[in-house]
Amino acid sequence: MQAIVHPDGRLVLGGLVFRAALGRGGVTGDKREGDGATPAGQLPLRRAFYRADRVRRPDSTLPVEPIAPTDGWCDDPSSPDYNRMVRLPHEGSSEELWRQDGLYDLIGVLGWNDAPVQRSRGSAIFLHVARPDYAPTEGCIALALGDLERILAAGLTDLLVLPH
Repeated sequence: MQAIVHPDGRLVLGGLVFRAALGRGGVTGDKREGDGATPAGQLPLRRAFYRADRVRRPDSTLPVEPIAPTDGWCDDPSSPDYNRMVRLPHEGSSEELWRQDGLYDLIGVLGWNDAPVQRSRGSAIFLHVARPDYAPTEGCIALALGDLERILAAGLTDLLVLPH
């Protein structure tokens, strides 16, 4: 099942409309590492991660696994592990998945720049939990936790992110 993400922050799945936070750099067709933009295009949902000490395992047809305090995601374009999950500490720049703020309590890994990985084309594009005020993300798509759980349970397989 595909959801459509509009640049105004609406995620539409079937007849349901959800509020979403998008990248601080808007939506772009030319994604670059660090630009803060959400990439436009069709983004398959690859798998889901959850923080088992805070949320229950999501209902989903995707592969689902818990994260650990040593899990990270490499955002260093010079690393051979760029745009891949890594164990921390890691020699290259990496984002911690085990966050204190709850934004990564539930993560859907979106298929962006992963088949094949290209240097500096963007990394760690996730579907994750939104801040209470829906503040812009660093390029991800963020939803309320309950909405994220609901769309994963509905069989979401990919997102079509519309350009401006």
